[in-house]
Amino acid sequence: MPAESAIHVGIGGWDFDPWRGTFYPEKLARSKQLEHLGTRLNATEINATYYKLQNPALFEGWGKRVPDDFKFAIKASRFCTNRKVLADAGEAIGRFCAQGFTELGDKLGPILWQFMPTKQFEREDFRAFLALLPTSLDGIVLRHALEVRHESFACREFVALARAAKVGIVVADHETYPMIPDLSADFVYARLMRAEEKLAKGYPDKALDRWATVARGWAKGKSPAGLDYVSDAPAQELPREVFAFFIGAAKVRNPAAAEALTARLK
Repeated sequence: MPAESAIHVGIGGWDFDPWRGTFYPEKLARSKQLEHLGTRLNATEINATYYKLQNPALFEGWGKRVPDDFKFAIKASRFCTNRKVLADAGEAIGRFCAQGFTELGDKLGPILWQFMPTKQFEREDFRAFLALLPTSLDGIVLRHALEVRHESFACREFVALARAAKVGIVVADHETYPMIPDLSADFVYARLMRAEEKLAKGYPDKALDRWATVARGWAKGKSPAGLDYVSDAPAQELPREVFAFFIGAAKVRNPAAAEALTARLK
């Protein structure tokens, strides 16, 4: 039986005013929020990179403020993905990759490539886009996760393309985006986007229990039962590093949801 791999649970970013007094102590300095996050969770998504390029010193500083087992996922620039012809994204991808995120070293998690909900699957254009994604940079292996949000991607051809390129498909827990749970890389990236503000932990207990079971299955190399897979071809069974982020919806509840899932995985 394969060994179990690491599971990282986190939230989007670390600066959100309603988290002060709920997730962060009321008087905690903003400059200490990332350190506090690192004592409670073991991952976060950097969203700022979606809107503008950062710099190497920032990434280096962020990496120094969290524990060794912490991971930063990085959201790729919108200028790479929000375009009609993805095959033309090479220059934008080059600029994005040159901003210095490899300064995070071993704390660098996957790169999240998010596509507009209106972006439909076009096999040859998407194949060309995947060929533009670098597999390594500055001696560090890069891992890529694709968040596609149009139902046309829920097809065998897309899963086959992702598996051939060894990139992950984001498992989206969302009201309208398609959930494509087929495993296509040596890691799994889930974005859990159904938090409810009326629930103290964001998600119902049964849902958190279920996601804990699913995450453990992924980490052990399984394709968990109860998910609607798109492809008939089974995924290779191997331990996979797991990244699960509570994002959007009732954002104020996401830290509590992440901590509740983390507690179930101990």
